[in-house]
Amino acid sequence: MPRLTPLALPAYVVAVTHLGGRVAFALGDGSVHLGHAADDVRAVQVHDGGILAAVAAPDGKSLITAGDDGRVMATDAEGATQLLFEKKGKWIDQLACGPQGAVAFASGRMAWVRLADGQVVEFPHEKAVGGVAFLPKGLRLATATVDKAILHWVTAKGAPAELGWKGAHTGITVSPDGRFLVTTMQEMALHGWRIEDGKHMRMTGYPAKVKSVSWSPKGRWLATAGANAAILWPFSAKDGPMGKPPLQLGPYPKLATQVACHPTEEVVAIGYQDGMVLAVRFGDQAEVAMRHPSGEPVSALAWSPDGMTLAIGTESGAAGLVDIGAA
Repeated sequence: MPRLTPLALPAYVVAVTHLGGRVAFALGDGSVHLGHAADDVRAVQVHDGGILAAVAAPDGKSLITAGDDGRVMATDAEGATQLLFEKKGKWIDQLACGPQGAVAFASGRMAWVRLADGQVVEFPHEKAVGGVAFLPKGLRLATATVDKAILHWVTAKGAPAELGWKGAHTGITVSPDGRFLVTTMQEMALHGWRIEDGKHMRMTGYPAKVKSVSWSPKGRWLATAGANAAILWPFSAKDGPMGKPPLQLGPYPKLATQVACHPTEEVVAIGYQDGMVLAVRFGDQAEVAMRHPSGEPVSALAWSPDGMTLAIGTESGAAGLVDIGAA
């Protein structure tokens, strides 16, 4: 088993990312903990209240967080913070980073995009926004809401494009090549569209709601939690997963709660409801235990950019760093 360095954190781990040589854990108590060993973790209080969402900036230099204090903040590897946006009285619970330094976030029926120069563009919706994501090229925002997903132009002129499907869409992701858009749903399913023509893609059969998804490095597979294994849908063909069975990796008695694809290899880390973490190779389904069961659900996973370290967080605050290179 690779070497695991345990870390004890004081609250629910909302997200984790790697900032240079440090790891940044965003916690439910509003703090960010930075470090790379048990004796080298520094806490920074970033929000006056809980962190509701957190994502890494594309340049890997900061962690972007949104909270129930109505703030969107950036925290760098040294613990320096910057206020990006504030809307008092709002719970900002959706967050995404995009091209050209853009950051998207949402609360209730409103989504915003903050551009690199500080300008903020508003996108009102008829119903609550369940998720935000950027297309990989150009400044185009995708939002999930009730009965549809919407594609908005951020700086260019043009009417938004609507992709309809009945139901509450609670999260959204776009394939790395920009060809496919997929939403998680209130029901136990995913729905997808081919962006160029709106062709539908239905992905069902989950015993629980899907709350974690991750694209493989080249976008050939979409890994998902929400079952007693990681379910990976194939997206290399023109019609995506339609007519093709998914891979089922890491079958286990407990539900998978988190998935994170390796940055360069066809390997996925899977975190389970009891704290177990496995790394599984796509091709031969070979498994390596990264963390043994400890009783608390895994709530966050993140590989380092070189793929040699896996950071783990749980709902209880029990966390760890796994050194892949260690015997």
